[in-house]
Amino acid sequence: NFPFHILIVSPDLTRVELVSGDSRIFSGENVQLKCSVPIVHTLSWNYLWYRGSEKLHWVGEHLHLWDTKVKDSGKYYCQGVRETLVGDILTLQSLPVEINVDGGWAILQVSPNPSLVGNTLKATCRVRGEPQLNEVILYKNGFEVMRQRGLDPTFHLPIMALEDQGRYSCRASWDAGRQTRSVISAKAPVQVLEVLSQPVLEIVADSYLIPEKKMKLICHHQYNAPAPAPPVHYYFYESDIQLGTATSENHNLVKRTPGNYRCKARVPQLGLSKWSKQISLKLLPSI
Repeated sequence: NFPFHILIVSPDLTRVELVSGDSRIFSGENVQLKCSVPIVHTLSWNYLWYRGSEKLHWVGEHLHLWDTKVKDSGKYYCQGVRETLVGDILTLQSLPVEINVDGGWAILQVSPNPSLVGNTLKATCRVRGEPQLNEVILYKNGFEVMRQRGLDPTFHLPIMALEDQGRYSCRASWDAGRQTRSVISAKAPVQVLEVLSQPVLEIVADSYLIPEKKMKLICHHQYNAPAPAPPVHYYFYESDIQLGTATSENHNLVKRTPGNYRCKARVPQLGLSKWSKQISLKLLPSI
């Protein structure tokens, strides 16, 4: 008999992706999710699915949500599992995909979400049963943003900026018999991200991995360019004097010296460049 082990393997993320349907749907509609295991671990995997902390009774690569109910709303995760002689091997759990099932009459579907600064956001106001609409109004944080008459329920918001982030909803009206009906959707959060965020400089001088009389400058930032993303170049400065040459690594080992330090992240192909705030060091610890 072999002992039973559960091993967590691979620093690469297992991913959940939406392959049909939308993250916001009406009750009664269908959604299909797919679990992708990192390429290096593709042989003979089964899959574990979770909604929040609840383990679902499903082991296939695709999770089908048929004829959904409001109770099916939640954050869905997956995990790869493979049997071995010493027990089950598990991948790391994926980041979640959130599904919202609405039992009402109107929903606002937003794509892409999150959006990147400078991109166009598409917001579609769907009404259950798809009646012929008279007017559709888009709101942000309760205030009207746009309205349009006619059958087209889709708004296009060009050149998104950070201040466009917020909670969006829509109102739709149509004629039914001799009456005009009007419904409003629940609010949908819209997130807007910079392609390249402002860097934050970290200085490490007290680690046993750092050589004596040296310190490590690390330029932290968030890079949200879609794949294939062009490379980021990093520059490190002390009192506006560049320390060494540009590098593709976000860190640099330099002489441990008091001074005013900052870093710059630059993407030449996109014409983007961001500076960190300056860090002033008057006295550095000795190891």
